[in-house]
Amino acid sequence: MKKKILIIGGSGFIGSKLIDFYLKKKFNVFSISLTKKKTKNIQNLKNFYFDISNKKKWNNFFNTHSFHYIINLAGYVDHRSFYTKNNNIIESHLLGTLNTVFNANKSILIKYLYIGSSDEYGSNKSPQKEIFREMPNSTYSFAKTSSAHFLQMISRAENFPSSIVRIFLTYGPGQKENRFIPQIIKGCLKNSKFNTSSGRQLRDFCYIDDVVRAINMVLLSKKSIGKIYNIGSYKPIQIKKVVKMIRSIIGKGIPVYGSFTLRKNENIKLFPNISKITKEIGWKPRFTLHEGLIKTVNYLKKTKWQY
Repeated sequence: MKKKILIIGGSGFIGSKLIDFYLKKKFNVFSISLTKKKTKNIQNLKNFYFDISNKKKWNNFFNTHSFHYIINLAGYVDHRSFYTKNNNIIESHLLGTLNTVFNANKSILIKYLYIGSSDEYGSNKSPQKEIFREMPNSTYSFAKTSSAHFLQMISRAENFPSSIVRIFLTYGPGQKENRFIPQIIKGCLKNSKFNTSSGRQLRDFCYIDDVVRAINMVLLSKKSIGKIYNIGSYKPIQIKKVVKMIRSIIGKGIPVYGSFTLRKNENIKLFPNISKITKEIGWKPRFTLHEGLIKTVNYLKKTKWQY
């Protein structure tokens, strides 16, 4: 019998790549997204559209559907202040997680995987480890951390089969145009001036294929229940050097450094320690940043961005 997997947040960058991955693995794939997009009629893929913080919608959905695996990527990404009416961030992450856990059919559920964020570590010093106490400094990172704490509690107290991964910066073909690497690539391809920060921040970039493979390995591992794993390249690099690398690959581009100011409370050095996932799960990245950037640049040259 084919395994059934639910991907919550399936219309996003990572979610859409996971859908492709599990369809190739012959899973029956179900996707839930907030907004409806044009999708092809693909065998073994069923799309649903509703807000996961809506308890009634979840009740109705789970009354007729059960899953062996659930991957939760859903929730808004927004770093604005709580006082800018940004409390829907908490609802979309925490209430969405509560609703899925409460309604899921535990009799067949093998694993519930929550996709967390490097933002949960806040101003902790890098390299950041899973044992660090979280220091959320935004509504978004608080919502992510709260969901993670709930899942760890219910895993310990009631043997709920959950795992958590905290993903650092992901990039690759198909990413939204407003993300950092696509913006830099577009600016260089146009060979006109484009704005960027001072570039002194130290960051970690992991290619999308490596991220998808890591998620799958944690999902299928029995060792991972109740645990948190970082996903990243463990190859920190200054933002300015990334811009220069992209410019070198393309052969043109005029970056204007210092045009953007840093976010309030932004952590200048933000990269993970990935020894835990390497030792316990056996995952490590296969693509270097240069290799991944070449693939991403070539994709953008050939086709329009999808998201």
